[in-house]
Order: sequence, then C-alpha cells, then structure tokens
Amino acid sequence: MPASVPLTSAKAEQTGPPPVTVSGPAHLLRVTLLMAGSCLPILGAVLLAPVLPKMQHHFASTPGAKALVPLALTVPALSLALLAPFAGVIVDRLGRKRLLIVATVLYAVFGTAPLYADSLGVIIVSRALVGVTEAAIMTCCTTLIGDYYTGQRRVKYLALQTMCASASATAFFVVGGAVGAAGWRVPFWIYAVALVLAPVMAATLPGPVARETVDDSSSRPRRSSPWRQLAGICALTFFGAMVFYTVPVEMSYLLDGLGVTNPGVIGLATAVASAATVGGAVTFARLKRSPDPMLPAVLLVCAVGFAVMFLANGTALLVVGAVINCVGTGMLLPALLTSAMARLEFEDRGRGTGLWTAAFFGGEFVCPLVLLAVESAVGSLAGAVGVLGLAAFLVAAGLWGARRRANSMNPRSLPEQPA
Repeated sequence: MPASVPLTSAKAEQTGPPPVTVSGPAHLLRVTLLMAGSCLPILGAVLLAPVLPKMQHHFASTPGAKALVPLALTVPALSLALLAPFAGVIVDRLGRKRLLIVATVLYAVFGTAPLYADSLGVIIVSRALVGVTEAAIMTCCTTLIGDYYTGQRRVKYLALQTMCASASATAFFVVGGAVGAAGWRVPFWIYAVALVLAPVMAATLPGPVARETVDDSSSRPRRSSPWRQLAGICALTFFGAMVFYTVPVEMSYLLDGLGVTNPGVIGLATAVASAATVGGAVTFARLKRSPDPMLPAVLLVCAVGFAVMFLANGTALLVVGAVINCVGTGMLLPALLTSAMARLEFEDRGRGTGLWTAAFFGGEFVCPLVLLAVESAVGSLAGAVGVLGLAAFLVAAGLWGARRRANSMNPRSLPEQPA
C-alpha cells in the first residue's frame, strides 16, 4: 500500500456532495438507518448458525444435505464477495439511494423465502440471492457514509459501522438461538425487518449530488476503474479479513481443544472477545489519526494476540490472547476502510467501495479454508493461528519498512485529518 497517499484527497473533498446536517433528529435518524443497513449483511452471516443442526435433521433424507445445509450459511458471503464490485458500478451509475432501497426490499423477499420453500435447493438459491442484495446494501451504506461526511466525522461513522457490525453479530447469534428453539424456519422471519427500513430510507435519506455537477462536465474524460489506487489496500484488506474473522470463527474450536465444552463458557468467551472488537473501534475513532501510519502497529497488536493464543495452555490465557487480538481487529477494519475511502473521488466512490467490500468478504469466506489447510500442515488449530500471527507480524514489518522508505524519499509528513 503506498505510504505516501494522504488520508484526505483535496480534490475528492472539493468534488464531493454538499455537506449534510450533522446534528439534530434528521442527522440521528440518517446515521441510525445507515448503521442498521450495514448490520443486515451480518444478520445473514450468523443468524442461522444456531439452527443448522435442526435444518440438518429436517433435510436428512435429501441427497448431499450434509454439505448443502452448511452452504446455506456461507453462500451469501460468497455471493457478496463476487458481486460487490458490480454493485459498486451500479451504485455509481444509478445512484446510491435508489439501489439501497430496491436492494433492501429484495433482501426481505429473498431472506424470508425459506419460510415457504420446501426444497433445500430452492433455499440455497434464495440464500445466494440474499448475498446479492447484501452486496448492494453494504456497498451503498458505506458509500453514503463517504458521501455525507468528510474528515474526522467520516472516520467516526466508519468506526461506528464496525462497532455496530461487531455488536450485532453477537446479538444476532443470541436471537437466532432463542427464536430457533421454536423451529428452524422461525429465524427467517427476522429478515422482514428490512420492509420496515426501506420506506423510512426512501423518505428520509438525502440523495447526494456531486458539487462538480454544477459545472460543465462535457469536457471531462471517461473515468477509468479505481482499481489502480485501491489494489494495495484491497490486498491488505483481504488479508485483514482473515485476521478479523479468525477469533469469531475458531474460538469455540480452540476452547474445545483445551477441553472446554460448556456452551455457556464458550458463549461468554466469544462475547468478551466481541466486546474487545467494539472497544478497538472506539479507540480508533478517538485517536483522530491518519490510518496509514497506524496500520503496522495495529497489525502488530493482532499478531501479539495470536501469539498469546498459540501459547495458551488454559482458558484464561486463550481469552486474554483473543481480547488482545480483537482490540487490534477492532481498529484494523475502520483503518482499512477509511484509508480506502480517502483514495476515492465522489464519482468513483461506489465502484471503489464495491472493490473494497469484495476484498473483505472474500477474505472472510476463505478464512476457515486457509486455517484448515494450515492446520493440516502444522498439526493443530492453535499452530495454524500461530502461523497467521507470524504472517500478520511480517505484513506489519513490511508496511513499517515501506513507510520508512517513503518518508526518507519524501520527508514531508502526511497531513492529519481535518477536525
């Protein structure tokens, strides 16, 4: 990732939309809707986890059910990763608000389809379509945050997006387990909440308009893909997503390896780690620093957490390592996202956000596969976590060295964000 790219592009700020109100009821409602929309893809990722055994039992006579039922949980993330770049293109062409509302309605339609479908194949298809709508919703919400806010306010709300996503993951897991006690189909009713959000979004979210539209745009050249300026940050985000999702995905297995099988203890340990992620995001927002210089230190914190988890010979030390790691990942996600947004002008923000979203959810999808492959090579899951920690340390060292070299060639310090 180029270390010399400033956090805030002057041209991007000049050509962005007119500022929106940043206080009052309309502002609070706008932020609430964007945060709620950002949590919808998280709902799709964790809500069904507690009822998978019941689904497995229900479809026991269906050929291939052993593989297809878990696929119902993971296929939305795969669809999201594959289609987010295309959602970004549509965002820039059709408009953020319009696509967000349509995708939110379709999210409810496809999300509730398993309530009426009796075929496991149809359910899998509906789950894939949920992932399509999630790609549009996540891209639109993140793009609108970049459109509506600049400087430190943008950092604040991107960090808040991370906090809400982390907290909602824990909440949705609990809700899914509670309502799933009434039957494996019942959690799918929760997708209908999108039908409440969509009309409120339509009525209250302002449609951003680039300031540049007041000028004569006939002489402007055709815009190329923003991939060039995002290639480095997207590659880092793909790796960062694996770092981010290791504890949520593997914590129960690591505890099981230490002989901990009590669901209450496992749930408490996971909740403590999730709270640490939220704390990391809060810390990032309060530091008010450019993200690029912070990335090596943040990845180092993640690596230290993985090292402690690798060395842990008891539950307490494993939880301490998970907390350290999650403090780092709570800072890592908003740092990566803020850094990506700073590289994009208004006209490119949808496509660029789509590329970043694809990189993040692609890393989420491959995370358990990579750890499984490394586990088979080193002989234990704890060893695989240790290898990932070593990789995080090496990436942090590489970023730090690249930044040192860039600063030696250009001694001017990077500008900090405006307040």
